[in-house]
Amino acid sequence: MPKANQQDQHKLQDIEINKALGKIKNKILVMSGKGGVGKSSVAAFLAVALAKRGRRVGLMDVDLHGPSIPRILGLKGTIEPGSQGNKARPVPHIPNMQVISIETLMGEQNRDMATIWRGPLKIGVIRQFIADIEWDELDYLVIDSPPGTGDEPLTVAQTIPDAKAVIVTTPQEVSLADVRKSINFCRQVNMEILGIVENMSGLICPYCGKKVDLFKTNGGMLTAKKENLRLLASLPLEPEVVQGSDSGDMSLLDNEDFLFTREFNKMVDTILSMPETQKAAKILHADPQAGKNPQATQRIIVVPVSDGKLSSHFGHCEQFAFIETQDGKIRSTEMKTPPPHEPGSLPRWLHEQGADIIIAGGMGEQAQQLFRQSGIDVVIGAPMDPPESLVNQYLSGTLATGNNLCDH
Repeated sequence: MPKANQQDQHKLQDIEINKALGKIKNKILVMSGKGGVGKSSVAAFLAVALAKRGRRVGLMDVDLHGPSIPRILGLKGTIEPGSQGNKARPVPHIPNMQVISIETLMGEQNRDMATIWRGPLKIGVIRQFIADIEWDELDYLVIDSPPGTGDEPLTVAQTIPDAKAVIVTTPQEVSLADVRKSINFCRQVNMEILGIVENMSGLICPYCGKKVDLFKTNGGMLTAKKENLRLLASLPLEPEVVQGSDSGDMSLLDNEDFLFTREFNKMVDTILSMPETQKAAKILHADPQAGKNPQATQRIIVVPVSDGKLSSHFGHCEQFAFIETQDGKIRSTEMKTPPPHEPGSLPRWLHEQGADIIIAGGMGEQAQQLFRQSGIDVVIGAPMDPPESLVNQYLSGTLATGNNLCDH
């Protein structure tokens, strides 16, 4: 192809890339200094966890030589034609989540074929993953990069200038030495670092439940402190995590009995609450019509609780029931204790916890305004019923509300 035509094609692709990136609020590059630290598992778990919180998520696997995302997820199917000419749709995985990987392009029969490509070809494929894929509007695009600081992460940095990095390491020195190279890489290309994840931070014995330090301890914490970075999580090595990743089972994220799950979900909470990622919108508010339909999409409905029922004192209740709903049905309930009551603290805390709707007996007008500014809808005047009963009434359209029983 003549050089002039190549330049024109490149410019046209740049336009398509900018259009696609304009529909994505947050881009997170998961990277590591060396292989074998569980980077792809962290990327897959992060994408699934964000989607389970109601965020719209894309997962892009740019590890072109060793793609493992489809196998970790148990992903089936390949890309299909999109609605825009020659573009293709990424593979849907769970509600709110879509995936693209070189394996999804190669098909089932060619999954084990080696990809033997030089730099320019790899750069072209990564750009195509953005320009030629018909991504939906996304709150998060999680990008799984191969280990090291080669063509793939450099292409991401150049193509997606507002991407932010999560760097995965293990506690031993050989990994920490390489992670320092990743930190320096990010600083050289002006990529913001959200933080460090220390994976395989001790083994949880399947027999006694005690933690065994296989490698050195606190390596990730010390590196983060020295480099003035956040330590996002110290994730233990649990056999169930390994088995789940091998079999494409992500249900571990729903089981708080595992220390890995508790620590990982804390990390997700931290990422969601960061000012750097506060642009992420909830699905409920992406569609102006969604709030009018109680059964629309996946949402978290919050009820202040005292003695097992709706509390009449919203700002001073014992706990909040966080009830996750999907398609008009309750999926799970989690009780959370609020922080000490201070002016403006509850709206901020509930927003950080992912609340979409609050059902309350009463609330002052100023508090209602603060919640609405945070994108949280408020239903007031509800009866003092158990929280699940109130949510079921709301979802079925039978919730009877009375006067605003404001406790201020």
